[in-house]
Amino acid sequence: MDDAPSDMDVTEEPVSRAEQQIRDYYNGSKNLVWQRQAIFLAATVLTMFYFDPIKSLACYGCVLLTELIDFAISHRIDRQHRLDDRLVRNFRAWIIAATVLSAGAICLFAILIALQEPTGGHFTPLFFLLSAAIFAAMNNHQIVSALAVRLAIYGATFLFIAMLDILRESPPMSSDHWLQFFTVLFSMYFIVDCSFVFLRNYRKNLRQIEVLREEHERTKVAYRAKSQFVSVVSHELRTPLTSIKGSLDLINTGILGPIPDQFQSVLRIAGRNAERLSDLINDILDLQKIEAGEITYRFIQIDVQDLVLEAVEANKGFADKMDITLLTDAEEGKPLLIRGDERRLMQVMSNMISNALKFSHAGDTVQVRYKQIGDKVRIEVEDQGVGIPENSRDKVFGKFTQVDSTDQRAFGGTGLGMNISKKIIEQHDGQIDYDSQVGVGTTFFIELKILDEVRAA
Repeated sequence: MDDAPSDMDVTEEPVSRAEQQIRDYYNGSKNLVWQRQAIFLAATVLTMFYFDPIKSLACYGCVLLTELIDFAISHRIDRQHRLDDRLVRNFRAWIIAATVLSAGAICLFAILIALQEPTGGHFTPLFFLLSAAIFAAMNNHQIVSALAVRLAIYGATFLFIAMLDILRESPPMSSDHWLQFFTVLFSMYFIVDCSFVFLRNYRKNLRQIEVLREEHERTKVAYRAKSQFVSVVSHELRTPLTSIKGSLDLINTGILGPIPDQFQSVLRIAGRNAERLSDLINDILDLQKIEAGEITYRFIQIDVQDLVLEAVEANKGFADKMDITLLTDAEEGKPLLIRGDERRLMQVMSNMISNALKFSHAGDTVQVRYKQIGDKVRIEVEDQGVGIPENSRDKVFGKFTQVDSTDQRAFGGTGLGMNISKKIIEQHDGQIDYDSQVGVGTTFFIELKILDEVRAA
């Protein structure tokens, strides 16, 4: 039996303990509704066969009526987003009233059976009551007052049925009637003890959930502070860095005059590092916006052929600079339409292509293509580079991680590009992954859904 509070989500707005107990009480009741109906129906059929069927059906009708009352209260609770103190008091009162009716109907059932039995034992009604009491102890312990009322009614009925034969016959203390009476008292103690065990476990779990909520709130505050700090620092760095990078680019072009030989190497290194730092800041800002949910996507119809051709054209210069052939057969592909944010998908495509170029050798070929697979289109970027070792997916798609993170690595990067790409593709309900073999090459691919009207055509 799981005593953890049901439907508890530490990411939601915190609720009071009293409200949580009420919601847990009825969530547990709803989860067991069919189990209860099966028990009630089985007991009714059994007693109809061996006792008065009219009385059995009448009692079953009373029990079903109390079930409907419970359902009505549960429905009203579900309609309330939050329960203030007044509503908590009102619902507690309704729960107590419903408990009295429910326990009363069950006890009436047991008493009518006992009255129809001859003297001796009353096993059937006492067993029904014991089962009902244990069921309540296990599943209705969230609200102590309701459990106490239910067990008090069951206990009084226990004593009445146990005393029934004693009142009828006035037997001596040595008779079985008195033994059965004391056995009933022991059973009542056992039920009360079980109730306290379940109640203690439930309250312990409730306290643990409250601690988790408090820790989660503190974590959210710290995370927001961190995100704001990173955002502010990145924005403050971007402005002067743009000026520095622009000045270095201007100097390196030679427009301002010839560069002395002893300065050329230093200025080229400074320009490359300024470019890397600019990329890092842009990636950090993108990641911060994605994680904060601040990025807005402009979804439109996109022709996959145009997307691939534009991405290849945008990276041609980088490929030529690295002496790598960048090819695509997209001109021969059939038109396929997807729905997405063109700028963000272009960012993903450029990231995959630039990675393929960086991890290829001079003279290699990188191919970009697309094909339809069922109701999806797969866009692939295949290189003949160094490949990716097995079990490296966490590093490939992680934050600030690279497969080769040593100081001697041949290729620079922020370690954020694929993580950002993955988050962008997930917002498109797509998938990004790769196949790779060390020393042979890697194929990165994204899969996106094709628009229905295109598939129908």
